[in-house]
Amino acid sequence: FVMVQMVDEVQVEYYDSNTQRIIPKQDWVEQANRDTDPDYLERETENRKGIQQGFKASMGTLKQ
Repeated sequence: FVMVQMVDEVQVEYYDSNTQRIIPKQDWVEQANRDTDPDYLERETENRKGIQQGFKASMGTLKQ
């Protein structure tokens, strides 16, 4: 499972099921998160893990 966040056709974040963590792809994104919401990456990583599980369940339903 891979989730990519884009702003104006530029990749700003990357998450995949192997690492199970968000990787900021732009320095300004990482700096903005640190300055305005230090818990952003931890909180959003948990959210993406939930989305991953929901997607996995949906794929199981579709396979049936």
